[in-house]
Amino acid sequence: MKRIVLVSGTSNKELSSKISEYLSLPLVDPKLVRFANGEIFCEIEKHVRGADVFVIQSTSAPVNDNIMELLIMIDALKRASAASITAVIPFYGYARQDRKSSPRSPITAKLVADLLTVAGTSRVITMDLHAGQIQGFFNIPFDNIYASPVLTQYIKSELLFENTVFVSPDAGGVERVRAYAKKMNCDIAMIDKRRTGKNIAEAMNVIGNVQDKDCIIVDDMIDTAGTLVQACKALRKNGARKIYAAATHPVLSKPAIHRITQCEELEKVIVTDTILLTEEAQACSKIVVLSTAEILAKAISYTFNNDSVSSLFE
Repeated sequence: MKRIVLVSGTSNKELSSKISEYLSLPLVDPKLVRFANGEIFCEIEKHVRGADVFVIQSTSAPVNDNIMELLIMIDALKRASAASITAVIPFYGYARQDRKSSPRSPITAKLVADLLTVAGTSRVITMDLHAGQIQGFFNIPFDNIYASPVLTQYIKSELLFENTVFVSPDAGGVERVRAYAKKMNCDIAMIDKRRTGKNIAEAMNVIGNVQDKDCIIVDDMIDTAGTLVQACKALRKNGARKIYAAATHPVLSKPAIHRITQCEELEKVIVTDTILLTEEAQACSKIVVLSTAEILAKAISYTFNNDSVSSLFE
């Protein structure tokens, strides 16, 4: 008889607990110890032999610690004779390093894929992967699920008006924005963004009509919020009325919160709980957090029961 076990890492206990509640399953907290020299020790204090195990761990900051913790948990589960090990990674760290952007640079997203596979991962479930081609880095089943149902529901009830325009902050996000606009029968626009350095972006021109429109900037993540603030200023300069932002992953590295707080053009930022917010971010009145627990729980349940995960988005 098939048996399912949920295991939680330390990166986002709150999300793991919510997933556990939706599935009405107990959550296994492995014994994780950090030695004085920084090494991580893991012991699974529950019988998992022959079980289908789902390990929930976002590889957000501190990225390297959380990735290493995930790998060690997977290795421990493999050596405990789990039948299968699915890594549920709401936020996939290093996803932006998906190609050689300059000579003699690494493709770290591929390295992380190799590490997960060698550790003993049977399948990966992640959410709103930054670059779709990362799925091809794996030779094991990989499900990239979307937060769009969660974000769409909130946008429809709180932010959608007759003159709403969905805006992509760069050329790479146009496909994502088009999907949102199609669902809600809205127009789209795009920011012509040019980077001048790592984590440094300068928004240049707005492509599309935003005059007297309410704009919703849609992206997969907000890191330092430099792109977001520049996009807001460009939209206001081109006559936009109210400006909102929606993103799946609230990375929110310094100085993101300060920039969001000080940006007069930005009304509200809607994010999900794939990454646990810092105390500073939780205190920011402009940030609204939506839960992805239900959709992740359904993805886990469908995977365990061999049902179609893609049916969640039809």
